Amino acid sequence: MEQYRAGQTVAVMPDRASTDTAATRYAEVWGDTVDLGHLAWSVVLGVGISVGAFLAGTSVLSSFVADGAIARAYAMLVGLAGCLVAGVVCAILFKPKREVVEHASDESERFHVLEQLAAESGGLGSISDLSPATRAEMKELGILELFVSYEATHGHAAPSPRQGEQA
Repeated sequence: MEQYRAGQTVAVMPDRASTDTAATRYAEVWGDTVDLGHLAWSVVLGVGISVGAFLAGTSVLSSFVADGAIARAYAMLVGLAGCLVAGVVCAILFKPKREVVEHASDESERFHVLEQLAAESGGLGSISDLSPATRAEMKELGILELFVSYEATHGHAAPSPRQGEQA
């Protein structure tokens, strides 16, 4: 998986220590890649710690608070604190399975990325069509010159009409 960012290519690769276990299965959850086994253990630990904290909070608070509803409400806060503790425990037990490696990319790699983007989206449009705010942001990111250079060498590739519009 590679991503273009202001003259650099960021590659996210599995950690070398975990590549020897080919049987490890991964899934994408909320935009991140996770080990399914560690995810299952994290869910079990999260439920166990948070429910345990809630039940312990209920039993302790019910002896101090006369109103059972208020004791239960405070016990829910203790259960939420248990969720936070479970998150910290899982973060300590299950380290990330990837490392991020950055390397500078040359002009040909950047043009290749723009060609792929143009092919996937039906064209890049024209620099002259951009708003001043967008041009300023692209200049700040250091990619305006890249798009200007690409447009000069590859010509203006108009975007394809959107569904429902006429060409």
